[in-house]
Amino acid sequence: MEITLNNRTEFLDLDNLTVNELLKVKNFTFKMLVIKINGRLIKKDQYNDAHIKDGDNVMVMHLISGG
Repeated sequence: MEITLNNRTEFLDLDNLTVNELLKVKNFTFKMLVIKINGRLIKKDQYNDAHIKDGDNVMVMHLISGG
């Protein structure tokens, strides 16, 4: 499958995957993430149910806090 991940084309050997699976495949380990699929915000409790399909535009942003 071909997706756009953080404005870069990515080719994955999967036909369909959840947000949690994508985070594992791409080794995203930050605790505070904001994820959007095709501009739609995905809440953390939806990571197992939100599916990424061929052609989707996915943004994974990590939040950094400090003072």
